[in-house]
Amino acid sequence: MFKMIYNIARTELQMLFYSPVAWLILVVFAVQAGMLFAGQLEGLVASQEMGYNISGSTITIFASRWGGVFTSMQNYLYFYIPLLTMSLVSKELSSGSIRLLYSSPITNFQIIVGKFFSMMIYGFFMIAILFLIVLCSWGVVKDFDLPMVLVGLLGLYLLICAYAAIGIFMSSLTSYQIVAAIGTFAVLMLLSMIGGWWQDYDFVRDVTYWLAMPGRSGKFIAGLICSEDVLYFVIVVCLFLALTIIRLNSVRQKIRFVITLGRNVGVIFLACFLGYVSALPTMKVYYDATETKLNTLTPNSQDIVAKLDGGMTITTYINALDPGSAWYAAPYFLKPDMERFEQYQRFKPDIKLKYVYYYDTTANPMLDRRFPNMTLRQKMVEVCKTYGLDSNKFIGPEEIRAMIDLSGENNTFVRQIVRENGEKAWLRIYNDMQKFPSEKEISAAFKRMVMELPVVGFVSGHGERSYAGGKDRDYSAFANNKSFRYSLENQGFDVANVTLDKQVPEKINIIVVSDLREWFTPEEEANLQQYIDRGGNLFILGEPRRRDVMNKLFAKFGYEMTTGVLVKRDTNLQADVILSYPTEEADTIAYDFNMMRRRNMVITTPTTAGLEQIEDKGYVVTNMFRTDTIGVWNELETTDFIDDTVRLNPSIGEVEKIYNTVVALSRKVGNKEQKIILTGDADCISNGEFGRRVPHARTNNFSLITGGFFWFSDNEVPIDVRRPALPDDKVYVSQPGTKMIKWSFMLLIPLILAGGGVFIWIRRKGR
Repeated sequence: MFKMIYNIARTELQMLFYSPVAWLILVVFAVQAGMLFAGQLEGLVASQEMGYNISGSTITIFASRWGGVFTSMQNYLYFYIPLLTMSLVSKELSSGSIRLLYSSPITNFQIIVGKFFSMMIYGFFMIAILFLIVLCSWGVVKDFDLPMVLVGLLGLYLLICAYAAIGIFMSSLTSYQIVAAIGTFAVLMLLSMIGGWWQDYDFVRDVTYWLAMPGRSGKFIAGLICSEDVLYFVIVVCLFLALTIIRLNSVRQKIRFVITLGRNVGVIFLACFLGYVSALPTMKVYYDATETKLNTLTPNSQDIVAKLDGGMTITTYINALDPGSAWYAAPYFLKPDMERFEQYQRFKPDIKLKYVYYYDTTANPMLDRRFPNMTLRQKMVEVCKTYGLDSNKFIGPEEIRAMIDLSGENNTFVRQIVRENGEKAWLRIYNDMQKFPSEKEISAAFKRMVMELPVVGFVSGHGERSYAGGKDRDYSAFANNKSFRYSLENQGFDVANVTLDKQVPEKINIIVVSDLREWFTPEEEANLQQYIDRGGNLFILGEPRRRDVMNKLFAKFGYEMTTGVLVKRDTNLQADVILSYPTEEADTIAYDFNMMRRRNMVITTPTTAGLEQIEDKGYVVTNMFRTDTIGVWNELETTDFIDDTVRLNPSIGEVEKIYNTVVALSRKVGNKEQKIILTGDADCISNGEFGRRVPHARTNNFSLITGGFFWFSDNEVPIDVRRPALPDDKVYVSQPGTKMIKWSFMLLIPLILAGGGVFIWIRRKGR
């Protein structure tokens, strides 16, 4: 049997390569791949010569969404394969040679499998062209990620095989080759569209989404092998080859239509069932071939998930009346939304995802203007009509309130994570470009369930900044703004109000003292001192206008705020808006500050004072942020920085120098390390300051939160999801070299292929 399959495959390949179509497709394929490769390589070389960082060169060349060789070629394969397969069976039907095959001792299985093997071999030639590009990249890119690229080649080859099987089936349905090609395009289009069909029905949604072909090779191109995707291609190939064999058997043996239909339906249902089973989280197996495991949870996240014993359910609550965010998990977006948790289900397959659709009161002024006189239900029905949703799926306010109280989340789009043991946590979307939580936020929510995370106390009662207020000067964004990604609450901390009329509770190990307007009572000062003596961590934010009060507090740690307000003449900024730069010393506090230095980022510290050490209190000092090296002084005369012009006047004590604006202190207290951060400005992490845009500077004030509190929490939260730097950060070729590579792949290799085709054609004519 295998010998007969081999003979059929060899004969088919001979006929294929005797035709100009096969050679023309290889030539066009090579030119197209060469153009893509040359374009990406030229871009990398140009960036490198201009001094930009080009780490991740392998991904840029092959897997980039914007012109990556493999990413683009997977879209173009759609056009090549139908031109090859349109004649595989239809030519036998049109010429009548199928009768000779029927009269010979050859089974339909051997015929179809032999023809398919010929296409598999032809597919190797197409992959070989791409492999030449891989070999060239391997030679010119430093630390080239070869395993990742080989996995991408595997994905493209499986895609070619799937397209070939579909083409063979369509070729068996008609004796007209053009009709077979058009039919193949139609089936491929169907498989590209079916993923969005019937998404309102749970089981059907799973089946149709599994059947969808777009992006199936995308994970391979990204360097990830998933058993579901491998089995998908195997099942699709077997399905269409089986349908082809059933089709030929029905003609050859004159089987009744009902029996043939039953066999076709049975094969399709079997394929769908196997696909449904292979897509279950418990059935999936993964292999991440990338150098730095880009497609896998970081070790810290894996450790957190490993501690989550028992079942877990993530329930997403979607309010039809929620402005803007209500449709991120609508039925037709449900499967893509589920994929957001696929990496977690890889390590914890028993995570269940549940979706609840409801409607209830929420802040939506636009909806109120559109439907001013309607009830909540009437508004919901109108919204569902607009988006083509079934309004019967949305439960009413009474029912959702009986189920869960979402008023604390303002009835907006939110997820609740619930473990079997009853522990709960919230997972939200955020008011930024990314919207959805990243690995850092998801893992932080999970970590709440496996350990006791830090509680941050905000001292109040002396005019301090409010951690709940929404004014520009307040700290609600920094502390507990649910829609701000970098707020403490979204990064794994809890926040609480602290009054110093009694001792600070033991559960609070970080307190924030900001912009004091009046000094503490003796009892309050004693309680604060008791907290300091026990080794509690502090984040103290001063303000020049409160110098007299704040210096009493800074003195406890051997520091004071300088007189005046720091200013600098800057054509882009008001004189008292100072840019503070991270120091090399700050790298020892948290990796965020190292990242800021590498990316030339700053924080804005408006109306700030400098910090100077006046006494050694036994702390290890780390100067975290400081002003520019020139042009900054402590202004003592000017108070109107809008209309007046600042001038340096050394005679009255104004000193131009580098000032420290943020300082970190640490010392050993018992068996723990006490950590303190002092700032000369209380506005730098206020609500209003996060919205400031500075011309010609990259501001990153929220890193003072994430980095500082990462240090305070002994590196527990925010979750460290860093990966090793991508090592492929250099290309060993110059601009002239790229031109040689470009013409080699766009001209030389296609000419060799064309020459090979002409040589075989002439030789065949001679025979």
